[in-house]
Amino acid sequence: MDYMLRATAGDGQIQAFACVTRETVETARMCHDTSPVVTAALGRLLSAVAMMGWQMKSEKDQLTLIIRGDGPITKITADADCDGNVWGFAENSQVELPPKAAGKLDVAGAVGKGTLQVIQNLGMKEPYIGNSELVSGEIAEDLAYYYTVSEQLPSAVSLGVLVDTDCSVKAAGGFIFHMMPGATEETAIKLQDKIMAFPSVTTYLSEEHTPEDMLEALLGDMDLQILDKREIRFHCNCSREKVTNALRSLSREDLLELADEKEDIELRCDCCNKKYIYTSEELTKLAQEAVPRVK
Repeated sequence: MDYMLRATAGDGQIQAFACVTRETVETARMCHDTSPVVTAALGRLLSAVAMMGWQMKSEKDQLTLIIRGDGPITKITADADCDGNVWGFAENSQVELPPKAAGKLDVAGAVGKGTLQVIQNLGMKEPYIGNSELVSGEIAEDLAYYYTVSEQLPSAVSLGVLVDTDCSVKAAGGFIFHMMPGATEETAIKLQDKIMAFPSVTTYLSEEHTPEDMLEALLGDMDLQILDKREIRFHCNCSREKVTNALRSLSREDLLELADEKEDIELRCDCCNKKYIYTSEELTKLAQEAVPRVK
């Protein structure tokens, strides 16, 4: 089971999140048939959005992370609610790049230079939208930069996905640490030293360590308090009702044109690749229900 933990340390000076997401990222890989480097990039963003989404208050709230880069992936989108449901996709799922030193996947090369956009739909009239530039394309560093610049919240972010030789996901997860207002420089330096000495997330999780182990290793001597645990799953909120409503936005003429083809049409959800089939009869009925547009 994939899950995440929420904790505090340093007498409340540090807010911490840690997660394991192997099954979630593997589900995303199978849904979208992603190449290894795309699996790594999308998986990192899914891990991040899960932990960030948990910080929202209402079950109706939704968080969206969008990375747009000049690399071959072009765009990666990941969404989450506060209950641990995540979903997402990459614009180009079959990117292939030579590995970097030591055989590591070149996520930065696949993403390239560009922007990170954070969209929080909090039930208000307009969503809150924050933007920052990509400082590395490695995603974790880009999110840490976003928190520091856009949220004025100094943060440490580490994310990783280890892809096996058969292209399946062997390990995935990460952590996000926030330095809360009033945190001392001494606490910040101590945490930084701990993180610098810590192995990569993929190495650590591939050795069957848990998020509890991760937090204990990094914050165990800093008054660590684990507050809550929540399951993570790849679960898209698409539905036939939503797709039908999208079709209703078409004009009567457009719907009749589709119906006149006398063949079923197949619509796919970008986020989970689920298919929705509509017959000619169903399209005709939607056209009949449509309000004629005044020219």
